[in-house]
Parts: sequence; structure tokens; C-alpha cells
Amino acid sequence: MIQFNLLPDVKLEFIKSQQLKRTVMLAATLVTGISVAVLILLFLAVNILQKQQIKNQTSDIQKYSKQLQDTPDLNKILTIQNQLNSLPALHDKKVVSSRLLNYITQITPAQASISKFSIDFVANTMSFTGTADSLSTINKFVDTLKFTTYQTSADSNSKNAFSDVVLANFSRTDKGASYQINLKFDPVIFDSSSEVTLTVPKTISTRSETEKPEAVFQEKQ
Repeated sequence: MIQFNLLPDVKLEFIKSQQLKRTVMLAATLVTGISVAVLILLFLAVNILQKQQIKNQTSDIQKYSKQLQDTPDLNKILTIQNQLNSLPALHDKKVVSSRLLNYITQITPAQASISKFSIDFVANTMSFTGTADSLSTINKFVDTLKFTTYQTSADSNSKNAFSDVVLANFSRTDKGASYQINLKFDPVIFDSSSEVTLTVPKTISTRSETEKPEAVFQEKQ
């Protein structure tokens, strides 16, 4: 069977353009519908859902605020809580006073005794009062304090443990001598954040001793 296309080309082009037009209109309608649906959803989310969520949160805030206000001794509870939270920091800053006895044992000469001792952890000062067998021992005590150093577990560099060492008072008696020594100490030696090692000199290191012209007083052979 033989078929003949009796429609002119212009008619065929018109039919195709109409079909394309319907397709474009359908696609545009779908896109417009989807856009309108998204717009409606956004409008509902902003003006209804979000407002409802804010309303619920405001209600919860008011509810819990009332519960807090009705809590007896709330201020005391908060004060105690703040103090508990500050305990770790206070613990790190606390002074390890238990090291003091070991330090005094290390720095005090065997021929000297301490009858009165005072320490101020705020001003970082110490004061020694006592007796010794001689003024030489007292001078040795002063020198020991001046040249004592320390190292920490966090820093291996040696630093002076004491400063401003002053022999405030001294006197000589038939049985020996008495003294009062005032000084400042580095607060790090009592710091709990690290271990401290005190290094006490074994010899007198003052200029009067190290630069003593011994050769002048030696007899010539």
C-alpha cells in the first residue's frame, strides 16, 4: 500500500511548532507549580513553623526560669558551684609548704642552729634567727643562701633560689655568735606544678674567700 503526504511543508512546520509550544507550556507550568509549592513551603516554615518553634522555646525558657527561681537557696548553690569549678586552678597555684623542712635542712650549716624562723608566702620573704659556733659559720650560712640554685622538672636551667640575702643583725659572745638573716625566695621553689631540685654549694664562694691572697701570707721555702 502506497501513502502520499498531501500536506504542504508549511502545514507540517506549523503542526510541529504547535507541538513544541505545548511541550514548552507544559514544562513552564510544571516549573511554575514547583516554584509556587517551594514558595508556599518557605512561607509556612518562616511564618508558622519557625514562629511556633520560637514560641515553644520561649515557653521552655519561662518554665525553667521559674523552676530556678523557685529553687531554695539558689544563690548559695551557684556560689558553691563556682567555688568547686575554681578548685582545680587553686590547686595548681597552691604552695607546697612541705618542701620547707627539706630546704632548711639542706641550707643550714651543721654548726648553726635556728631558734626562730618566719616565712611570708605573699611577699616571698624568709627570716632566720639563731646561733652558731662562730661568725665564720654565720658568714658561711649567708654565702650558702646567696649561691644556692634550683632546677625544675620543666626547666633544667639553674636559677638562684634566694635573693637580697642580708645579715640584718649579728653579735659575738663567749660561747659563739648570734645572727638574723633576712632574704627573698623565688616562689617557684614552692610551686606545685613541677618538682624542684635544690643545689647547695659545698664551699664558700664569696669574693673575700675566693680572692683571698693566700700566697702573700705563705712562708717562702
